Amino acid sequence: MTGNICARGSELFVEERLLNGLFIGSLLQHKELLDMLEDVDVCYPRQRTLLHVGVGLGKADWVQELLARGADTEITDDRQQNALSSAEEMVRQFPDDVERSKVLNLVALVHRRDQVILRRLGASSSRSTDHVTPVAGPECDVASLKSSVDSLRREMKSLVRQLSSSLEELKAQVCGRDTLLHCLEEAVTSTAENVTSINFGLSGEASLSQPTSDPARARQECVDAMMRKTRIVHGNGVDGMRILYERLYDGDEITACIIKYLCGNDRVKVMVDFESERIGRMKGKVVYLDGIQWDGSQWCSFCDFESETVYLGAMDCSGVREKFVCSRLAWALSQLSLKLVFDNEGRPYSKGDVERESDWMRALEELEERKKRGEGFHLSINFALNQMLQLARINYLAAAVPLIITECGSTEERAILQHDYHILSLYSDSVVGTLLASAKVGLYLLLTLFSLHYGLH
Repeated sequence: MTGNICARGSELFVEERLLNGLFIGSLLQHKELLDMLEDVDVCYPRQRTLLHVGVGLGKADWVQELLARGADTEITDDRQQNALSSAEEMVRQFPDDVERSKVLNLVALVHRRDQVILRRLGASSSRSTDHVTPVAGPECDVASLKSSVDSLRREMKSLVRQLSSSLEELKAQVCGRDTLLHCLEEAVTSTAENVTSINFGLSGEASLSQPTSDPARARQECVDAMMRKTRIVHGNGVDGMRILYERLYDGDEITACIIKYLCGNDRVKVMVDFESERIGRMKGKVVYLDGIQWDGSQWCSFCDFESETVYLGAMDCSGVREKFVCSRLAWALSQLSLKLVFDNEGRPYSKGDVERESDWMRALEELEERKKRGEGFHLSINFALNQMLQLARINYLAAAVPLIITECGSTEERAILQHDYHILSLYSDSVVGTLLASAKVGLYLLLTLFSLHYGLH
């Protein structure tokens, strides 16, 4: 029993480190983990494989490596998109992105190769089972088919050797407590540059169950954890609040990462009024990051950094208004996630990270110059640019990304955020990876404690 638990825990460790690596790491740093991966086509939330994620992020080197290891281009995600259709969609959204064009060429080439091999194998099988005396096909077809089969056979033998070697290494890694703790230490070290304050929450509501690869169960655990952090001050909106969290989890990778991170942090608090569109009855006065005090009755949502509490007015959050309320919740939750994960007063980067700070300042300055020239932006972008203090402008600019995606739809607004505002890739690179890594480190620690509790010596 203990051996099975430990083996599955190590598989989860490998799979989740690889998923994290796709977001924030280089391929060279993660090749050893790829060698340890039992199934290159393992599915993550939303039925996406590593190949789906690599295609979506435009990581040509990762995609090439995964295809070389036999990743299946035909597997479809929850939107019924396979790797090829997803790569085509990404090129349509980002026609000037050279890396995404490379990804499409790689996937299309492997897809065509596999289709040709399948057709030839089908034709060969048909001829061999025909009651008429088989007639030999053209010599070139036979030679080509033989070459393809030999190539596949060599590749399979290579993969089997790699897998056998990896399994032996895996057995050695899970045979003792010290080795497993060393794996945990590596996970923490790999995120130390991005995460300066991690609260693991080993008791009460923050204690999650054993990590699971079941997407539906993982989603349920995250939503349940957020519901335990939520207090409905006025009205009866338990079902409505659950729907809002589920919508954020299901809507887009960015909002899903925010929920995954916040659900494991026991400092998070959410206060909701289901009898009003405003937060005034819960929070009479609010002070935004520019230092100006506002009347709470003017605001639909607010993130109070001092108490680490999000306030939401959620009256009639159904139909068209549901999208609006959900986007304002995403806006406030994203601000809180920035404050907690980076511990830098709400900035979307860690203290001392000069490179990320410069990237965000360039993006902010570009938008400010365009505004001076009279260009119009989304309301949330204008709100950020109108702030007096740099801290307020940079925090609200970052928080505008999940708000716009939630309010206007993932696919269309991702293109606008990337091409018109030039902040989507910046947010993904500097924020999403850190949120995901921080959430996973907590799971690694819980997995270790679980294993030790059941007598791993």
